[in-house]
Amino acid sequence: MAVTAHAASVLNGTISAVKSVIPAGISFGDPFLLRQPLEQASLSVLIGMTGDVRGRLIIEANEEIMSKIAELMFGMPLQGEMLESFSAELGNMIAGNLATHTAANSMEMDITPPTVLVGTTKMYGFEKAIVLPVNIEHTGSLDIVLIIETEEAA
Repeated sequence: MAVTAHAASVLNGTISAVKSVIPAGISFGDPFLLRQPLEQASLSVLIGMTGDVRGRLIIEANEEIMSKIAELMFGMPLQGEMLESFSAELGNMIAGNLATHTAANSMEMDITPPTVLVGTTKMYGFEKAIVLPVNIEHTGSLDIVLIIETEEAA
């Protein structure tokens, strides 16, 4: 399967995963390409993808949005270390759902444990990434960044 087909399947799986994990009205902006570096200002979680699809999934938001998502899901806003832990678990839930979606489409994908990034961060080491803007009703926006590695990058 070509990288573009993998990217389309992963993007569709990500959309499905976000809708199934976050209990709110969800709408998506048009995906767009980003060249390095990826710059984030507040809070994100990075999860590696291995198997037929190799790359990284990054969920990027600010602390206020992550806290509001925690409140939607668990009835209370979080902050500090609890918010960072929640962010990692949100990443696990979305990536786990994504892995299930890809398996249903005859692709093998495993995920790595989440890495939480706090504060200003610049990320290099990729040619381009797909950014999927996500708007969560009554909550705010976040971005999901998909970095799909090509065979040549291995």
